[in-house]
Amino acid sequence: MQSPNRSGRLFGIFFLLTFLSYGVGSSLTELAISNTDLLMHVATHKMQLTIGVILMAICHTLFNIALPSLMLPILKRFGPALVYAYYGIVVTATTLLAIGAVFLLLLIPMSEQQAPLEAMAEVVKLGNFYAYQIGMALWGIGGMLFCWLLIRSTGIPKLFGVIGVAGYFIFMTGTLFELFGFPIGVLLSLPGGLFEISLSLWLIIKGFSVKS
Repeated sequence: MQSPNRSGRLFGIFFLLTFLSYGVGSSLTELAISNTDLLMHVATHKMQLTIGVILMAICHTLFNIALPSLMLPILKRFGPALVYAYYGIVVTATTLLAIGAVFLLLLIPMSEQQAPLEAMAEVVKLGNFYAYQIGMALWGIGGMLFCWLLIRSTGIPKLFGVIGVAGYFIFMTGTLFELFGFPIGVLLSLPGGLFEISLSLWLIIKGFSVKS
């Protein structure tokens, strides 16, 4: 088993790559689908949409699955059930996010058809929305479990874990509000996002101090 320090630094790198791959991917896809004339807009922005989906469905998935895989050997001594629950939730959430991204790819063949498919295209877009919100709600739950394990491990300052639990709870609340039609998810994602960036930088610089 590689050292906790090395695993911690790799985790920090992958955490940043996870954040960037989905952030850049979602920005590209939003450029391709953020027009009232949805299918016509998609037809002229196929490249952006395809690259965005690749970043969200392939790159993000690989980086995301790497996260619990790196930390599972280190953190399982502090709560085996919690670690495996975290792993399962991350895999489930990541799968939902990947499925939601693939939904957006369906817009490309739809944009090439002659039949009026705008209503169906909106349904596909909603499929992505719901998959994203549910996937992120699960990610918030998994994040709280992960932060609780960090607190118990003492591998990083406890304050990080406490802030992470609060940030992920706020983030999860925002995703649930989105499902009920209250568009405040982006605002409530800020504390969790800042925590993820801060934790990544800490781990890259300091590593994870738990002894093997």
